Amino acid sequence: MKLANLDGRATVVTPEGVIDLETASGGRFPARPDSAVARIFEIRDWLAATRPAPDPTTTQAMLETDATRLGPPVTSPAQVFAVGLNYRDHSAETGLAVPDVPLVFTKFPSSLAGPAADIPLPTPTCDWEIELVVVIAEGGRDIPAQKALDHVAGCCVGQDISERTGQMAGTAPQFSLAKSHRAFSPIGPWITTLDEADPADLGLTCTLDGQTVQSGRTRDLIFDVPTLISHLSGICELTPGDLIFTGTPAGVGFSRTPARYLTTGSVLRSTIEGLGSLTNPCS
Repeated sequence: MKLANLDGRATVVTPEGVIDLETASGGRFPARPDSAVARIFEIRDWLAATRPAPDPTTTQAMLETDATRLGPPVTSPAQVFAVGLNYRDHSAETGLAVPDVPLVFTKFPSSLAGPAADIPLPTPTCDWEIELVVVIAEGGRDIPAQKALDHVAGCCVGQDISERTGQMAGTAPQFSLAKSHRAFSPIGPWITTLDEADPADLGLTCTLDGQTVQSGRTRDLIFDVPTLISHLSGICELTPGDLIFTGTPAGVGFSRTPARYLTTGSVLRSTIEGLGSLTNPCS
C-alpha cells in the first residue's frame, strides 16, 4: 500500500487511481495524513476487505510525472531522528571512523517538505544526502530488534539537505540546525508499506542536474532498520509518525575535490527502489 498526502488529505495511491480515505470509508478514517499513519495497519486490512473503487482521474503514473500536489506524507511528527556515518563508504569519504553505536542527531519538523518542493539555498555551501526514511506506526519503549518491523508503517525517500558552513562552525559541529532550514527535509512521494518494499536491500540513487552523484544499497547500512529502532526506543519513547533518516551512502558534495554544492537552478532527483522519487529544484 502507498499512503500519500494528496492536496493535504490522506490518500491511497494505486496504478488505477487514488482513494481518498475519509470519503471512501464514510468517515471511518481521518482526512489528516498524520492521523492515518497511526492507523495504517487497520487501513490496509480495510482496503483488502472492501476493495473501494479508486478515482481514475489521478493515477500513480500521473503523480510520478507531476508530484506538485503531494505534500510530505507525515507533516508534524513528534520526533525526527537522523543517523550519521551509517554507511562505511560515507565514513571513509569523510575521513571519520565508523561509529561503534548509532550516531544520532535530530532534524526539526519545520524542515519537512514534499517530493516536488523547491529547496531555498541559504548559503553557497548546501549539500545533498539521499536517505531511506522509516515511518513509525506503533510507538513504544525498549522495542526488541526482532519485533521492530512490526512497529513500522512503511518507508519513503528522503533528503537530508545540509548547510555545511553552519554544520562545521564552532568547536563542536551543529548538525541539527544546519540540517533544518526551510525545505531541508523533503520526503515522499508516499509511505510504502513493508509488504511492497523490504528496507533490508533497496537501491538508492541521487542525481544532480542529471549526473549521478550517489548510488548505494540499504544492505550496506552499518546499523540496519531493526537495530536503529531498538536503539532509539531504548532511550526515547517512539510515537506514531516519528521519522528515522537512516543515513546516506558515499557521494556527498563536501567530500569531493574540489567540493561541490547545490546552486540556484540545480535539480536534485532522489530515487529508492520500490519507493519512488523526489524531484526538488533549488533556488
